[in-house]
Amino acid sequence: MADEIEFGTGGWRAIIADTFTRLNVERVAQALADRIHDENQEHRPVVIGYDQRFLSPEFAWWAAEVLAGNDIVVRIIDRPAPTPMIMWTVRDLGCAYGMAVTASHNPATYNGLKVFTEGGRDAKVEITEPIQHRANSISPKDIRRVHRTDALRDGVIEVQTSMNWYIDAILDHVDLEAIRHAHLKVVLDPMFGVSRTCLQTILMTARCDVDTIHERRDTLFGGRLPSPNSRTLQTLAQEVVERGADIGIATDGDADRLGIIDDQGHFLHPNQILVLLYTYLLEDKGWQGPCVRNLATTHLLDRVAEAHGQTCYEVPVGFKWVSSKMAETNAVIGGESSGGLTVQGHIAGKDGVYAGTLLVEMIAKRDKKLSQIYADIEERYGRLEMVEDDFSFAPEDKEYLKRRIYQDKDLPDFGLEVDHISDMDGVKVYFANGGWIIVRFSGTEPLLRVFCEMPVAQMARECIDKVVKHYHFE
Repeated sequence: MADEIEFGTGGWRAIIADTFTRLNVERVAQALADRIHDENQEHRPVVIGYDQRFLSPEFAWWAAEVLAGNDIVVRIIDRPAPTPMIMWTVRDLGCAYGMAVTASHNPATYNGLKVFTEGGRDAKVEITEPIQHRANSISPKDIRRVHRTDALRDGVIEVQTSMNWYIDAILDHVDLEAIRHAHLKVVLDPMFGVSRTCLQTILMTARCDVDTIHERRDTLFGGRLPSPNSRTLQTLAQEVVERGADIGIATDGDADRLGIIDDQGHFLHPNQILVLLYTYLLEDKGWQGPCVRNLATTHLLDRVAEAHGQTCYEVPVGFKWVSSKMAETNAVIGGESSGGLTVQGHIAGKDGVYAGTLLVEMIAKRDKKLSQIYADIEERYGRLEMVEDDFSFAPEDKEYLKRRIYQDKDLPDFGLEVDHISDMDGVKVYFANGGWIIVRFSGTEPLLRVFCEMPVAQMARECIDKVVKHYHFE
């Protein structure tokens, strides 16, 4: 059987009914079960949860039946749940592994699996690669399963529907009294995903005035990508302005990524959110420690860290690298320009629900409009602008492009003085003026991604245009 299962930076994602099928999901579940038995971890339960995508509940139950058929106890969260909640449950129950059926922010035609390890962390490549290889070698006759009715009767599958423990964990980390007395108005946009119940409950417990849009289940996500960005959040921006809200909070399909609209109706880039929260944690909460970012994330974090006598560490793309470096360095915050971040003392993975709650706390504690808070930051640390673009390519051209970019380092002449070049992940050029550009292949989609950060957006756009012309993506 062909190697149809391939894990990338955010788990395994594929088109439904093409390679994301019941059989392939069961093959991954069987491979995970075999690994659990090899490690003698079968006495520890496996947590499984799912998002709002087409057939996600069914895929989750099929995976659970295979694990149960291998005498592994499964705790299935039998309602659409945020990925960070699934990760938190893995940590809270002391599980060796967990699994989420989700394709995060990918198009509606996709679904996928994320695997988590002890502590609620994204599985490292050292774990996903062996699972991938083993899954691709499993034939249908190798799969052991038990029907859910029998598994439920025998207690091999346990059902959880409550979100209370995860919600309470976040409430315990924020200053509820400060938020209660601020009388804030919030508009939520779950983007037809899974964050509505958690965010509504948390913010209404803190006495916020909460309005919600796009809250029902729609497996087509309203015809848009369930990815919070300036294009997909135009309706949220309008609602914030029309309702006179203090903040608009959006989360992607599985609620691990965050998008923010400020009180003026302006989209805040994830880079800005990271800078806001790192500054807040250092200056208002009095925390001490470095930060971690991937190499496609703003260098403004470096300026904030340096101003406070701290270090900003750079890692490859993929949140598992961020969380690992955070654990190694005891960092305060870690994140990436695609909208994912985590904070010390919570789970080691991305959590849009917790991050959004912290921003609400920040507005309440500082007693300023969100737009003014960020204006103050720019006045202190300056301004950097990021431009990003994606380019699709024919599958047969991938190896040619990889060789040209990664091996030959065949880059355009940007007309700027180059400080140095890194091949940690893709190719990143650091310019003498403090700007940079990175060219890398997506780990989850057939795309070439280009990110560029400069003092002004026009300079960044011009650099990306040179990449487009050089590689003939016009």
